[in-house]
Amino acid sequence: MTFFMTPPGRHQLPPLPYLYNALEPVISSATLRFHHDHHHKSYVDDSNKAELKLVEARQKKDFALVKHWERELAFNGSGHILHSIYWTVMAPAGSGGQPGAQTINQINNYFGSFPAFQEQFSEAATKVEASGWAVLVWQPAWGHLEILNAEKHQNLTQWGGIPILVLDAWEHAYYLDYQYRRADYVKSWWQLVNWFEVEKRLLLAMQSQIPLTL
Repeated sequence: MTFFMTPPGRHQLPPLPYLYNALEPVISSATLRFHHDHHHKSYVDDSNKAELKLVEARQKKDFALVKHWERELAFNGSGHILHSIYWTVMAPAGSGGQPGAQTINQINNYFGSFPAFQEQFSEAATKVEASGWAVLVWQPAWGHLEILNAEKHQNLTQWGGIPILVLDAWEHAYYLDYQYRRADYVKSWWQLVNWFEVEKRLLLAMQSQIPLTL
């Protein structure tokens, strides 16, 4: 497996893998343009700023603001990573295929059935407090999938959990199209899931290991 290091302060906004209007009518081009070009970009810019401030702190051996900049990197870095995954696990309605063999196998093994998984994931997204995310992760330490809902995307996680499928439930992701009807957005969003990408991400994640014993 090849790994690529992003130098400090060099994160870039990834391009969308489809046109702005490709997810309509579930997500409008106006929402997608605002969400990607402005909201996600702010996470990228602020992640870069925090990293460069920490580089400066190391060079000067002045860590008076280390707590602030580490917090900024956790918040903005998490936003950058989750949004980057969010764009890739969506595709124009009808083009994302069906859940792959390993995806179905792991879902059935842990959640009992696909409908049970889908219901729990939807409820996690709908009921996460204020703004937040529903996140399906592969947990290498336990060898199974898990659903998390993060009301602040840098919090309420499990160390080592690798995001496989994510749904942005912050108001900016749906309010122009659905106003206060978050449940309608979540229900419609399932039409956009790119199951090919989910399967690929799961297979990659399953190659990781986090041993908990010697």
